Amino acid sequence: MRPLTVQRVLWTCGGLAVVLMACVLLSLKLGAVPISITDLVVNLGRLAIGQSDQLPTEYRLIVFDLRLPRILLGILVGAALSVSGASFQATLRNRLADPYILGVSSGAALGAILALGVAPQFAFITPIGAFLGAVATIAAVYFLGRREGELDSATLLLGGVISASFLTAIIMFLMTTLAGRDLRGAVFWMMGDLSTPVPASLRWIFIVGLFAGIGAIYTTAADLNLLLTGEREAIHLGVEVTRVKMVVYISASLLTALAVSASGQIGYVGLLVPHAVRRVFGSDYRILIPASAFGGAIAIVLADTLARTVAAPTELPVGAMTAMAGAPVFIYLLRRGMR
Repeated sequence: MRPLTVQRVLWTCGGLAVVLMACVLLSLKLGAVPISITDLVVNLGRLAIGQSDQLPTEYRLIVFDLRLPRILLGILVGAALSVSGASFQATLRNRLADPYILGVSSGAALGAILALGVAPQFAFITPIGAFLGAVATIAAVYFLGRREGELDSATLLLGGVISASFLTAIIMFLMTTLAGRDLRGAVFWMMGDLSTPVPASLRWIFIVGLFAGIGAIYTTAADLNLLLTGEREAIHLGVEVTRVKMVVYISASLLTALAVSASGQIGYVGLLVPHAVRRVFGSDYRILIPASAFGGAIAIVLADTLARTVAAPTELPVGAMTAMAGAPVFIYLLRRGMR
């Protein structure tokens, strides 16, 4: 294994940033109304030098008012879900851990729906309710997964699946009280939807919360490497296991809550991306966390592009795209773990 250096981290992040930019350009180009690469580059250049008034009205509406906001939202959501998935896999020592599979996404969705029902006039109440729901769910799953003072991988996974099913049943019950048009929108949101932008009053809260959550998890990267060997071994090596778990659980729950409150439940990103990143860049969390953030952003941008184009002009849920890719990977990893 090559030693990790600052240069290696920077080169890795720089390379993934280039790939992300290419995916963004591809996503801006494709859609029900295709845009040529030449026009796209020229008009992006005009925007960069402050000549946005020279952009055609139709072009500005399609590219900058419709496509670009959902791409930027997808980048934030993908980074949040993949980093939270990677951190859950380390602290729970279960390679199948993921906010969606553990039920954390369902808890966040239920919290957001309840908060919206209690105080719909306050925009900031939705992410707060989602955060409380995510924290409560991961605490319950962690409690269910412990047997005789130790985490049991199979019990943990089963507890997460049961929790997700129970919370989803409650959400479905609440959704039956909605009117027909509202019900269709809620169902689409539950399956993952990037078409609704984050309210302007909450954008900075989302951005700051995203970087704060990822930054907090990254401060525990070296400890997470040791924690993978086991809690007792990590304690002997000087790791404050309780503090590390608290930081990761709160930060990962915050990231999941931000993602779910903005885009609904998009599953398997936190499972698929970290495993792909490990195969390419290794399992050192000092490089795995930033690489997973870029990888998750790339995955969501590509999934959203596919969702917008595969049945154009009809849009498919983004969660359907990620589930079709993630579910087979989950089955493969589950089969390997059973051998």
